[in-house]
Amino acid sequence: MKTRAFKQVDVFTAVRYRGNPLAVVLDGTDLDDAELQRFAHWTNLSETTFVLPPTNDAADYRVRIFTPGGEMPFAGHPTLGSCHAWLEAGGRPRSEGHVVQQCAAGLVTVRREAGANGDRLAFAAPKLKRSAPSPTLLAKVASALGLKAHQILSAQLLDNGPVWLGLLLNDADTVLALTPDHRALKELGQAVGVAGVPAPAKNGALIGRSNREARAFGSADKASVKPIAPIAADLEVRAFAANMGIEEDPVTGSLNAGLAEWLIADDHLPARYLVAQGQTLGRDGRVTVERDADGTIWIGGDSVTCIDGTVTL
Repeated sequence: MKTRAFKQVDVFTAVRYRGNPLAVVLDGTDLDDAELQRFAHWTNLSETTFVLPPTNDAADYRVRIFTPGGEMPFAGHPTLGSCHAWLEAGGRPRSEGHVVQQCAAGLVTVRREAGANGDRLAFAAPKLKRSAPSPTLLAKVASALGLKAHQILSAQLLDNGPVWLGLLLNDADTVLALTPDHRALKELGQAVGVAGVPAPAKNGALIGRSNREARAFGSADKASVKPIAPIAADLEVRAFAANMGIEEDPVTGSLNAGLAEWLIADDHLPARYLVAQGQTLGRDGRVTVERDADGTIWIGGDSVTCIDGTVTL
């Protein structure tokens, strides 16, 4: 065993403890798969990453991503959080404007720009494969979520490393009101992401957003905090991944990347929008989505370090 640099980072937030936490071991060398998995299981976070020297000359570093139950080829908040930790620890990318991360899914470009906590990072969404889900799967998932058929406007299987069943619901309030049967979802073996556009509020979008957040935070069983301040968002998202050992993920980059490519391509949303996620868990995550002139989808947000020290592995 040896002492290794370690950080715990909160991703998709500029305010500590309001986003999605990530454990980052900044030196994952000389550890076998069982040791990596054991530590990821111990942290009990949705993901833990291990930074390694790249094996591809085009990459600045390599990362392996683990949930409590297994390794993932790609995930969004671990990409941004690992990059934030690597840069903060003194990592020097080959290019001033972006970082190239190597992971099991390949090379991922991370764009750097000024943000609330130094660099605000955004990753280029990996190539997406999407298809229509089977009626049987859709019906079983709807039942596990307590949804009626008329509440589901559209559905797609989204594969950009992890595979999500994406559901576009009739509005944001429906998304926030869901009380999933996580055991049923786990038995189906399918991660599910739900999204809804906020309905126009009679007294303005800001008041409507404030009311939605108050209801969401009021129902959270894992926190008793109140929203920081109402910030209008264009899409409300929740992610259920009991099949990965995570009943509900606070803020999810890979899901938002898949949703963005689908929802923008099918004209459900504009080329640039803001996502809110995590309210029912007492979090206040914000994900920026932008499709540039070349058609690349960028998924971004702030990150902030909460724990900075060492770990013995």
